[in-house]
Amino acid sequence: MTLFGIDRLLAEPELRRPLEGKRVALLAHPASVTRDLTHSLDALVAAGLNVSAVFGPQHGVRGDLQDNMMESPDFTDPTYGVPVFSLYGEVRRPTGQSMSTFDVLLVDLQDLGCRIYTYVTTLLYVLEAAAEHGKAVWVLDRPNPAGRPVEGLTLRPGWESFVGAGPFPMRHGLTLGELGAWFVDHFKLDVDYRVIEMTGYAPDAAPGFGWPAERIWINPSPNAANLNMARAYAGTVMLEGTNLSEGRGTTRPLELFGAPDLAPREVMAEMARIAPDWLRGCRLREVAFQPTFHKHQGELCHGIMIHAEGDGYDHQAFRPWRLQALGFKSIRNLHPDYDLWRDFPYEYEFDKLAIDVINGSSLLREWVDDRTSEAGDLDQLTRPDEESWAKDRERFLLYA
Repeated sequence: MTLFGIDRLLAEPELRRPLEGKRVALLAHPASVTRDLTHSLDALVAAGLNVSAVFGPQHGVRGDLQDNMMESPDFTDPTYGVPVFSLYGEVRRPTGQSMSTFDVLLVDLQDLGCRIYTYVTTLLYVLEAAAEHGKAVWVLDRPNPAGRPVEGLTLRPGWESFVGAGPFPMRHGLTLGELGAWFVDHFKLDVDYRVIEMTGYAPDAAPGFGWPAERIWINPSPNAANLNMARAYAGTVMLEGTNLSEGRGTTRPLELFGAPDLAPREVMAEMARIAPDWLRGCRLREVAFQPTFHKHQGELCHGIMIHAEGDGYDHQAFRPWRLQALGFKSIRNLHPDYDLWRDFPYEYEFDKLAIDVINGSSLLREWVDDRTSEAGDLDQLTRPDEESWAKDRERFLLYA
């Protein structure tokens, strides 16, 4: 049985003892629940902690905002009468006013194990604010549902953004608690940082490979609907920087891609021709879908769904970032003039293409657009980044 950080904090009085007499704040979202599905805010108040403030990340404490760049307001919690501060509203970083409301901040966020998932950046920002204001930060650790594998290019200097907190690959293979320790070390933060570790967590164990099979999945953000999405996300998130639909407005967002003018069988054949090894570990299926909102709203789209699940799933072989890059490359090969890259402000970056902001450099896009490039060229760019990160992260691993 796996106990998450919140479960241990509630079950073990000695873990809570340092919080006695302290004002405690909670950074949480809808997936911040205990084993019995009680929200962490309710559980912490019931345990007798003096919860003096709540913070909400992107999509809000309640997770009610669907798309990116939709801001949440501050408000007063109607049940407990404490202030709820949005870290995706007028500010991204905690203000001095909000930092004055607590002594210890408990971070209880379900992450997806991907650099672009903004809860990662929010963690860095609260650590930096805590260092500045002399506050303590405890991460109540939760699983990385994408597991330990590492994949993707490292973010390049100058490409930092709200979806790029630091120089590590797209798929980082750490829990939020482990990544927080890396942040403290890498950015030389003088902060009182602690991780309430999970017990019984085996990130390489079947069938979940990062997600304990006995735990119920709750969306940490509106479009993170299941484990298949979490596994595919390090690749499918790149679709946000394209004119292809990532399935927003359907019941399976970020598990598929398509457009009205796409020919899925052609694309899959070209993917198999270019880099058959990059298709390993999952199954692809031709699909048709009609988004009810977002890109290609109301239009019949033809596309490809990624199944990183069932008996066709191989956790160690599956490489979602390369798989999605291969989809882009195949479309470019088949249709050189295809309007692939979406030009719009992405997470408040106005002077860079969204696909480049997402990848932390222009290298992926340049590989796709270069008609002479081959699969091996992307591997040659990416493998040194992956190998370096795998080595750098070793001392921060808390779970075998």
